[in-house]
Amino acid sequence: MSSLPRLAAFISGGGRSLENLAEVCARGDLQAEIVLVLSSRPDAYGLVRAKKLGIPSAVLRRKDFPDRQAYSEAHFDLCREKKVDLVCLLGFLQLLSIPDDFRNRVVNIHPALLPSFGGKGMFGHHVHEAVLRAGEAESGCTVHFCDDQYDHGEIIHQRRCPVLPDDDPDTLAARVFEEEKKALPEALGKLLGSRSKG
Repeated sequence: MSSLPRLAAFISGGGRSLENLAEVCARGDLQAEIVLVLSSRPDAYGLVRAKKLGIPSAVLRRKDFPDRQAYSEAHFDLCREKKVDLVCLLGFLQLLSIPDDFRNRVVNIHPALLPSFGGKGMFGHHVHEAVLRAGEAESGCTVHFCDDQYDHGEIIHQRRCPVLPDDDPDTLAARVFEEEKKALPEALGKLLGSRSKG
C-alpha cells in the first residue's frame, strides 16, 4: 500500500473536479491519491470518469436509507474500510452528518465566495445566477471544512475572479471553475502538508 495520503471524492454530477484532482495527483503536484469515489446518483458521469481513472466507486442513493444519519454512516463506513485520510465533496448535493472521527477531515468546494451565495439550493448555475442578479463585481470559489449545515464551516482557502459586464451564468461558471481547479489542490496541499508535519 502506498504511503501517500488517501482521498475519497463524493460526487453527484459530471466529475470534472474529480478528473482535475486526479490529474494533479498523477503529476505529483499534490502528494496524495484518490482511493474511493462515492456518488449519490447512479447516472452521474463522474462514475464514468472514475472507471477510466481506475478508481473504485460505489453509488449510495439517499432514498435507499431511512434517514440522513444512516445515509451518512454508510459513506463514512466505506471511507474507514479504505483508510481514507481526507474526504472531498466535489459537487456532492446531499447533506451529510459528519461523524466525530471525520471532523476537520471533510472539505467542500463551493463556486462562490462564502459566506455569500451559499446554503440549501445554492449549487451550480443557481449560484452564478444569484451572483449576476446581485450585480457583484467579483466572484470566485471557496474550499471549507464541512459541518452539518450546507456551505457552512471554517473557510480553508478562497480564490477570486472578476465578474465581467457581459457575463452570463455559463461564462461566469467557466471562469470560476478555472479558479476551482487551482483552489482545491492548494487547499489540500495546505491541509496535508500541515498534517504530515504534525
